[in-house]
Amino acid sequence: MGLEEKLPSGILLTSVEKLVNWTRKSSLWPATFGLACCAIEMMTTGGPRYDLGRFGMEVFRASPRQADLMIVAGRVSNKMAPVLRQIYDQMPEPRWVLAMGVCSSSGGMFNNYAIVQGVDHVVPVDMYLPGCPPRPEMLIDAILKLHAKIMDEPLGPKRAALAAEQGKHTELVASSVRYAPNKESKPSTAAGKSEIIEARKKQ
Repeated sequence: MGLEEKLPSGILLTSVEKLVNWTRKSSLWPATFGLACCAIEMMTTGGPRYDLGRFGMEVFRASPRQADLMIVAGRVSNKMAPVLRQIYDQMPEPRWVLAMGVCSSSGGMFNNYAIVQGVDHVVPVDMYLPGCPPRPEMLIDAILKLHAKIMDEPLGPKRAALAAEQGKHTELVASSVRYAPNKESKPSTAAGKSEIIEARKKQ
C-alpha cells in the first residue's frame, strides 16, 4: 500500500540533489498575492474541485517569509510594483515566480502608462502562464511544469556552472501528455463492447 512495498528490500538509492529538489517541489507554499480577476481562478484552484492539496500547496501563506512561490495573478500597476518587489525580497531562498495571465506576463490589453508591461520588469519570472483569465487546469499544468523545472535544478554554483556548460535544459511537456493513461493497459470501448457481444452469443 505504501512506498515501502514498492522498494526492493526497503532500500532507496538517490542523490542529495534529487532528494532536496523533490522535497522543494513537493512542499511549495504560494504567497497570497492576487491582483485582479486571475486571482478568482487561483482561488478556485485551491478549492475542493481542483484541490492543490494533492501537490502539498493548499496553504496560501499570508506572510512572504513562509512562502517560496509567488503567483502574480493579474495586472501589476506602477504603484503596486514596489510592493510586489518588497514582498519578493522578503521571501526566503529558493523562491520561484509564476506570472499568471496575459496581464502579468506582458501587460495584456492594458498598454498604457499605469500598468507594468510584464512583471519580469520587477521580479525574475520562472514560468509564464498565458490566458485571460487562465482556467484552473492551466494553472495546475503550469505548476506541474514548474515542478519539473525544480527537479532539474542543480544544487550549488559549481553544478549550476557545469549544467550551463553542458547546455542542459528541462523538457517541459504538457501534463495531458506526461500523465496520460497508458493506452495498452486499458482496452478501448469498442473492444470491450465486442467482447460482451461475443460472450452473449456463446450463452
